Amino acid sequence: MAIASPSVPTFFASFCCTGAECTRFFLRSPSLVGNRSHRTRRCRLTISSGLNSSKPSDAGGHVSPNNGDFQYELQHGFSAQRSKGSPVFVTLPVDVVSSSGEVRRWKTMVQSFRAIAAAGVEGVVMEVWWGLVEREEPRVYNWQGYMEIVALARRCGLKVRVVMAFHQCGTGPGDPSWIPLPQWVLEEMDRDPDLAFSDRFGTRNMEYISLGCDILPVLRGRSPIQTYVDFMRNFRDTFKPFLGLTITVIQVGMGPAGELRYPSCPSHKLTWAWRSYELGEFQCYDKYMLASLNACAREIGMHEWGNGGPIGTGNLMHNPEHTEFFRSNGSWNTPYGKFFLEWYSRMLLLHGERICKEAETIFRGIEVRTSAKVAGIHWHYGTQSHPSELTAGYYNTSIRDGYLPIVRMFCKYGFTLCSTCFEMQDADEKQRNPVSSPEGFLRQLLLTARICGIPLEGENSGARLDDKSFQQVLKMSSFYSDGLEKPSFSFNFVRMDKNFFEYDNWVRFTRFVRQMSGGHNFRAKLDFGRVSSMKVGAACAY
Repeated sequence: MAIASPSVPTFFASFCCTGAECTRFFLRSPSLVGNRSHRTRRCRLTISSGLNSSKPSDAGGHVSPNNGDFQYELQHGFSAQRSKGSPVFVTLPVDVVSSSGEVRRWKTMVQSFRAIAAAGVEGVVMEVWWGLVEREEPRVYNWQGYMEIVALARRCGLKVRVVMAFHQCGTGPGDPSWIPLPQWVLEEMDRDPDLAFSDRFGTRNMEYISLGCDILPVLRGRSPIQTYVDFMRNFRDTFKPFLGLTITVIQVGMGPAGELRYPSCPSHKLTWAWRSYELGEFQCYDKYMLASLNACAREIGMHEWGNGGPIGTGNLMHNPEHTEFFRSNGSWNTPYGKFFLEWYSRMLLLHGERICKEAETIFRGIEVRTSAKVAGIHWHYGTQSHPSELTAGYYNTSIRDGYLPIVRMFCKYGFTLCSTCFEMQDADEKQRNPVSSPEGFLRQLLLTARICGIPLEGENSGARLDDKSFQQVLKMSSFYSDGLEKPSFSFNFVRMDKNFFEYDNWVRFTRFVRQMSGGHNFRAKLDFGRVSSMKVGAACAY
């Protein structure tokens, strides 16, 4: 995870135009906030560093003048007029705001914002954690740290995409990224363990509240949906001056890792190399989910189908062809299997629709886009039954499109679709699991998005900064955009960390930003002279 540098220099950027009329201004200048000149100028960007940044006494922030400790230059052409390409955003570190609501490593954050703004990045993605903002008591919100970040982004000319993170982050108190659900919510879950998802073994998952109790007053008189609504409404009222100007997108979390899915596999395990064998477990054994399943079974006169999930699903690492339910001719394609999978996926879709409907109402009339995320679960995509997708709630098989109903639902409420896996290649994944296909999954989803005419946000699954990964992102973004009269694609790079600003990584990333923009607004030749990559990394390292 990110670590603070004891003496990190501050970036100060000035633009010196080479034409007859020369102007000098700092990157924090108001002229870069909201208003962009329509004149294209050839500029030289000078980034100098100083060791005298200080945390602001207010939300606005302050950066001291340059003291000239060392400096280096990027020679490039800069167009103040935005190009027609695809904008790139950078996701901030998970722990950018502390448990007390303060911004961590303020001086480093200032430097980082200035650097990515100079590189042509459109903005940042900021996760707003429910477990931090409404931590102690219901309806008591602390937005302080997030307000400071948004104000800093505005002064740096950066846009902000906000993620309403209603899920847990990390594995436990020993994890540097540990952010649990609000304390008062955990107290309610202690009183009623069935507020958490449960599998057939009784293992409970605390990442997200079970959607079986979406509309029940189980959280001190409020339902989970009402709690999410109150949170979003308070956010809207608090950040109203920034909405539509600095804050341009609200991504609404709908499940573990913010994705519309069941926690069929703990989110932290999805980053492990051997996760490509996980079948996942159906999450339908808390009393609220079982009550819904039982009611549906009774409606069709099949009482015995309402007592739990399928049998014969094997264990997490089982070969699906060796299981009774998931094998090619397994019971997933029988009347019982179809009944269960339709109920299971319909419950997930209903959860998403409830949140979409409320979010659309809350942000109606405000110039911000709303978005939602679908998980990139690809490791059994090459099988008939797609077991890892089924357990996650996506009723997607070789004979059924499970993503079309989700995309249509997002489209109905004016949401943008966000998906991951853009940097992944089949050739790499098939070395671990021959039936894995991230490209196949993504092509299906992108074709569905094109058919529905829905805007798209792409993301990478891991913070890889090699050219091969960046080229794959360009390839898959073109797969979606090519041929569309009004393509609407943007990319969120996940995420800013201690490796992001290392010299070689930074060179590759800025080249990628240029390629995504079409190469019109930022044509950089990085020339750091004798400044080593160690110094460049130190300048913005976490």
